[in-house]
Amino acid sequence: MGSDTIVAVSTPRGVGGVAVVRLSGPQAREMALRHLSVDALEPRHSHFARFSDGGSLIDEVLAVWFPAPHSYTGEEMVEISCHGSLYVQQAIVQALLDDGARLAEPGEFTMRAFLGGKLNLSQAEAVADLIDAVTPVQHRLAVSQLRGGYARKLNDLRKRLLDLTALLELELDFSQEDVEFADRSQLRQTLCELAAEVERLMASFSLGNTLKRGIPVAIVGRPNAGKSSLLNALLDDDRALVSDIPGTTRDTIEETLTLDGITFRFIDTAGLRSSSDAIEAMGVERSRKAVADAEVVLYVHDATTPWQAPDVDLESKQVIYVNNKSDLSVAASVPSPTVNLSAKTKEGIAQLEAMLVERYQPRLSGDAPLLSNERHYGALLHVAKALAAASRALDEAIPSDLVAVDLRDALYHLGTITGEVSSDELLTNIFSRFCIGK
Repeated sequence: MGSDTIVAVSTPRGVGGVAVVRLSGPQAREMALRHLSVDALEPRHSHFARFSDGGSLIDEVLAVWFPAPHSYTGEEMVEISCHGSLYVQQAIVQALLDDGARLAEPGEFTMRAFLGGKLNLSQAEAVADLIDAVTPVQHRLAVSQLRGGYARKLNDLRKRLLDLTALLELELDFSQEDVEFADRSQLRQTLCELAAEVERLMASFSLGNTLKRGIPVAIVGRPNAGKSSLLNALLDDDRALVSDIPGTTRDTIEETLTLDGITFRFIDTAGLRSSSDAIEAMGVERSRKAVADAEVVLYVHDATTPWQAPDVDLESKQVIYVNNKSDLSVAASVPSPTVNLSAKTKEGIAQLEAMLVERYQPRLSGDAPLLSNERHYGALLHVAKALAAASRALDEAIPSDLVAVDLRDALYHLGTITGEVSSDELLTNIFSRFCIGK
């Protein structure tokens, strides 16, 4: 918790109908009252007042006092809603700075909430994800993490493991007596349960992180198959240049589209063919990289030409074969799963969109949390290695002190997820990506 009082505008920068200035710290209420035309503030009540500085009226505002510990930060906190004028926002902040407050650092309000025990570390990180969420799926991922999600489960298992580790280390003080305080069968069961939970979360990371950032969909095929036309049809906009001249697309073009709450990142690519043109050849290499990085590949085939096998490795990819120009004569069938469409008339576009959504909607059902945070995934990798090492050590009857080293390593990395273990460097890295007012 901070010993000083911090202030910042919590609403996005710019002109709007209303802006919110947030003040948090031991002097928050007193500072606010020195500028407000009211004698007192009742807890959690909205007060209409004039905000002045040195006798000069700045604005008519609504002020709400949240007494400690019943506030977002756990400290004394006042939120002042003013008109959205940039001048008014800056004048109110400056008046409070002149009165002894300090301008908040990025994410400092949420950091104080974490340090004050209002949120665990993974919940604090979820606040940033919730602010950034622009689709229902991203919102769901952030809310699940904000409510505790998998961190609560891991924390429960961590406490059990901590109790058993303490008993294991206690045995070292009685090594001469050859006694066991830690029940080995119980320890193995805890290790098994924790390893299973870690494995499940790690397995969900690919989907969770992809949904959070948008599912990359590479649109590939031979020159003049209609890849750019397909992108334009999906976006309902002339985003990509279309020409009858083969090799028009030389670089990748990326655009996003949200379908049924799921964000897809469509990447239009250069036509796959051998070329003596150095620039086009570079574009083809970028096409191959787009395929390698994609979650889904739309392989576009010109329906008026005979089928030719793709000149790119699609073995491990989720592929939808798009038989484009189906409004013209169809020369040959293509592999399944197939959608026949015309990028020109847009017939079949709805079917393609439905096929994309159907691949992910079933995987979003249920209440099981999805891991979407890269830092958490990295920590769980360390946890999994430490748990595996501890299990091997138990099976091989390795001395207790060596088993305890592996368990302590697992406990450490579990603690970095929920915040039982933290450092100034870790907290700075996490909260520096927040906006100043949050």
